Amino acid sequence: MKRLIIICEGPTEQAFCNDLLRDYFQSKDIILEAPTIKHSNGGIVAWDTLRKQIVRHLNEGNCIVSLFVDYYRIRDSYNFPGWMDSKTIKNIYERMHYLFERMSLNMDEKLRSRFVPYIQLHEFEGLLFSDISVFQNNFTKNELNFSLLESAVNSADTPEEINNGPATAPSERLKKAVCGYDKVTDGAFLALEIGLETIREKCILFNEWIERLETC
Repeated sequence: MKRLIIICEGPTEQAFCNDLLRDYFQSKDIILEAPTIKHSNGGIVAWDTLRKQIVRHLNEGNCIVSLFVDYYRIRDSYNFPGWMDSKTIKNIYERMHYLFERMSLNMDEKLRSRFVPYIQLHEFEGLLFSDISVFQNNFTKNELNFSLLESAVNSADTPEEINNGPATAPSERLKKAVCGYDKVTDGAFLALEIGLETIREKCILFNEWIERLETC
């Protein structure tokens, strides 16, 4: 079986990988491991630090290495390859593809073929807007302001494009819409309820990522 290592930004992304992606990849004869970023208490780090962990995993042997980190959390000072130049690209999907290419080229040529760059638009919580009906099945009317979720879905063409501003990022919208929302436990559970197939149908960049991981 092939071995796939997805370096996760934090416990939310790790829970998603373990609860939703692991069984799927196992059905494709791929063993999934989902460590979190080292030198971090559940958050993104500078590219140089992250790159060292990527290379360390790649040097372990015959494995594919990828990332599951949020675009929304990356700062200019983290110096991701091509980051500043990417800001001139208006189409968000073209921008992400440019970043992925630059991240790949930043790897040594002998390791490059086993590294699959990925950054989640705009953050993990955006995936949960793929089917907001599941919220009604899991929260009471007193806990849920469903109209806020509907407003978020109507604000963008796809869940991945929901605004990444400080007050309108997917995670912030969920905190306002769901009383007591817990990003780790609720996030992974809701993703399971929605299902991987639906998320892939609604989220273009995420689906491309899964397809690349399947065929590496």
